[in-house]
Amino acid sequence: MIEVKNITKSFGDLTVLKNFNINFDEKGVTVILGPSGTGKSTLLRCINGLETIDSGDIIVDGLSVLDKRNLRQIRLKCGMVFQSTILFPHLTVLENLILSPVKLLKMKKSDATERARALLAKVGLTTKEKSMHNELSGGEQQRIAIARALMMNPSALLLDEITSALDPEMSAEVLRLLEKLAADGVVMLIVTHELSFAQRVSQRVIFLESGSLVADAQNNDFFNNLKYNNERIARFMQHIMQ
Repeated sequence: MIEVKNITKSFGDLTVLKNFNINFDEKGVTVILGPSGTGKSTLLRCINGLETIDSGDIIVDGLSVLDKRNLRQIRLKCGMVFQSTILFPHLTVLENLILSPVKLLKMKKSDATERARALLAKVGLTTKEKSMHNELSGGEQQRIAIARALMMNPSALLLDEITSALDPEMSAEVLRLLEKLAADGVVMLIVTHELSFAQRVSQRVIFLESGSLVADAQNNDFFNNLKYNNERIARFMQHIMQ
């Protein structure tokens, strides 16, 4: 579904992704690991068209990110959830959820409301539909942000370190939801440092360093082989587990 073709992305003199190639299929959960500043988040933002690439191309379901006319459709296909939630503070939870489907997909308000309530039940927040942004905990805000992305019925979810700003209890709430979505077959690309979660939920693990692909492996091979036999990965795992 997503083809990343020999892309390079730089910020000034810093090259974040170097001649990077990878494909993602229309199934399963891929976890993206690697040290900070190695291009993981930039990769997701390039796929979603939120960052422009210097060279190469990214094709999402046949649509190139180089053609700006495709970006709206690409963003509908690849729902993005960020480290910090961006809920509209003047709207209730329900209003946040139905806004984009009604405005962009031209969904009937009644249909959007029905879908929103079903997703609120899925994320365990049925009682929060009338709540405002500042009445929600950090974990609740992230679960609402995930529900909002799902409202657009995307082909894949791109999740960028969405538990990094949460305390352990709130983080656990969000990770439990992602495990449930994975069990339901939702396609996800997840940047995370939560290794135990990554091992439980992923089918595929890729490891980046300095903008290059160090490893691309199935879950079992990565966690039962590469994390011991690849010196760079072993060092990363050791550091994370301390």
